[in-house]
Amino acid sequence: MTPHARLTPGLVALMAFATGLAVASNYYAQPLLHTLSETFGVSVGLAGFIVTAAQLGYAIGLVLLVPLGDLLERRGLIVSMTLLGAVGLMITASAQHIGMVLFGTALTALFSVVAQVLLPFAATLAAPEQRGRVVGTIMSGLLLGILLARTVAGVLAGIGSWRTVYWVAAPLLVLTALALWRALPKHHENAALPYPQLLASVFRLFAEEPVLRLRALLGALSFTIFSVLWTPMAFLLSGAPYHYSDVSIGLFGLVGAAGALAATQAGRLADRGRGDHATLYGLALLLLSWLPIAFAESSVIAFIIGILVLDLAVQAVHVSNQSAIYRLRPEARSRLTSAYMTCYFIGGASGSLLSAWAYAHSGWTGVVVLGTALSASALAVWLLAARRAPVAA
Repeated sequence: MTPHARLTPGLVALMAFATGLAVASNYYAQPLLHTLSETFGVSVGLAGFIVTAAQLGYAIGLVLLVPLGDLLERRGLIVSMTLLGAVGLMITASAQHIGMVLFGTALTALFSVVAQVLLPFAATLAAPEQRGRVVGTIMSGLLLGILLARTVAGVLAGIGSWRTVYWVAAPLLVLTALALWRALPKHHENAALPYPQLLASVFRLFAEEPVLRLRALLGALSFTIFSVLWTPMAFLLSGAPYHYSDVSIGLFGLVGAAGALAATQAGRLADRGRGDHATLYGLALLLLSWLPIAFAESSVIAFIIGILVLDLAVQAVHVSNQSAIYRLRPEARSRLTSAYMTCYFIGGASGSLLSAWAYAHSGWTGVVVLGTALSASALAVWLLAARRAPVAA
């Protein structure tokens, strides 16, 4: 039996769901930041550091844990990481002070990189002519997890308290781990390297592959921009003139969920050898999205349009990036993922810090100027690289 013969539509759906659920754990706090600030009596800046802790924890997991997908049996690794992520959620749910929230968040984020073990595993199991579509489907699940996490967290906070989403998500992760144990095939890539050399090989791949370097830079910039928009959103919408509740703020995640459509379409373009078109269109839309976002303080309709366009653009760039790097070295997909996604989430953590600073010093105008400048930089990077066709291909 060939590997891709075992990748049924049902298994793809399960892997997409598991990916989304794992990554969602990093985003439950975002619409609840002002509530957490009031609950624990801490500043807005310290509450905002919860988002940064999640991003940094994720980045550490990408460096230290994701490469293990090329060394260990993947089904066991995936299930173990999913269960440990649930432990982090339970710590956060029972937190009595902000330090426990930060620790639980970081622990969950560390093991939620299981999403980045599932993704190259799906790419390995997929037939070559369907790989872009499968990657796009898994990425749709990941995006839905990121964006719907805000909606679910807001709704559950309205029903119970800010803790409710964590008490619900933890057992759901445990059930998902059991489903993955039953459904996933055993698979051992066996890179035949000691762990220190395995980690070192990630940096070697980065040094040897110009396509990886370019795509990692574009990925980092795009996720920086994503975080620049989403991190200060709760503060904007909870203040004048909106004064929205946690539930209402969480519902804005439904708008961005439409970006899942872009993930699938970008994957199909990659399967047809047109991934570079998806990259260009995505970067151009990313820059244009800041025009309606600039009117967010006075028009919620303009803000919604901007969110929709930005999330579509970010996912188009992300999926085309991943489709490009997965064509490089099939035997090292977990390490390629580690290199790319480490840069990606360092970008996200940087975006959270930069946007918090910009909002604190210049309000929403500062956020818009920052996002526009970063988007223009990302487009310029691609256009310059496109003049060197072998690198950009």
